[in-house]
Amino acid sequence: MKRLISLLMVLILLMGVTACGSVEKENQIKEQEEEKIQIGMSFDSFVIERWQRDRDIFVSVAKELGAEVNVQNANGDVEEQKKQIDYFIQKGMDVIVIICIDSDSLQDSVKKAQDAGIKIIAYDRLIVDADVDLYISFDNAMVGTMMAEALIDEGLAGGKVVMLGGSPTDNNVPMVEGAFRKVMKDNQVTILASTHADGWKAEKASNFIYENPLVIANTDAIMCGNDDLATQVVRALAEKRKAGSILVVGQDADLAACQRIVEGTQVMTVYKPVEKLAARAAEASVALAKGEEIQGEDVTIMANGQYQIPYIGLEPIPVNRDNIDEVIIGSGFHLKEDVYLNVPAEMPQ
Repeated sequence: MKRLISLLMVLILLMGVTACGSVEKENQIKEQEEEKIQIGMSFDSFVIERWQRDRDIFVSVAKELGAEVNVQNANGDVEEQKKQIDYFIQKGMDVIVIICIDSDSLQDSVKKAQDAGIKIIAYDRLIVDADVDLYISFDNAMVGTMMAEALIDEGLAGGKVVMLGGSPTDNNVPMVEGAFRKVMKDNQVTILASTHADGWKAEKASNFIYENPLVIANTDAIMCGNDDLATQVVRALAEKRKAGSILVVGQDADLAACQRIVEGTQVMTVYKPVEKLAARAAEASVALAKGEEIQGEDVTIMANGQYQIPYIGLEPIPVNRDNIDEVIIGSGFHLKEDVYLNVPAEMPQ
């Protein structure tokens, strides 16, 4: 009997020790989770193909650096994006990264977040008149110049062009278009028409082709705000048997655009190494969360309306038939078999 009582007492003690150990372990895990840097990321939408790649790379790099990322999708709704920022404020995020829908509508949201001690990064799209802690993007004026010069290289000088731009609320759009127009003016190119796709809705670009047959019949080239718009444009041109006869340019190096380049229905696209942009933004987010200054030779200062803000501008790369293997396939951005999917095997690659 005494032996049985002794065994029971030992078991009770062991259970107590185990329970204490479990509670202690749970508390340690909870503390570690609370210590992790918390980053909120609000996307415009995932309508544009590249945003999913940006998201995946950003989240992966941030995780490697010990941060957790809460990704939200505003689906092109400005009010929804404001609610998401409010949600991130309530959750006590360390940093909020915003891919804004409307460059002119988030000043109050940014100030509210910063008043709560949260750092703000404007990712790829500038938030005008907001004292953000960092704006990181590609050189948008360079994008417009590259698109224009590609058309000039194809003999557009003295010709006619149609501009089908992206969302007018995206601050990148006027920067791209301003640079594009300058090259057109310098080369005596007539701009027959210029319109925009609200919310980056690509069908608006194809609708313009269908609804303006006389303009299209008289144009030599079409500048598309991105490759998603270019996809719809080339499809509409194909129905009119004009695909390949009218020069088309875009940006973002979507797979479909790269396929069109090797097929001959799109002249060029602008490749933005989003892996560099997303990784750099993730690194900057962690640095800001730790109270550190963002370091690097790529950091400059730019005017943001009424503020001077830190700016990182990465260089885009023009892609055409001559360098697509090196730039797109060589970097692993797209696979060769995918890019050349619709090209007969006997054709030179």
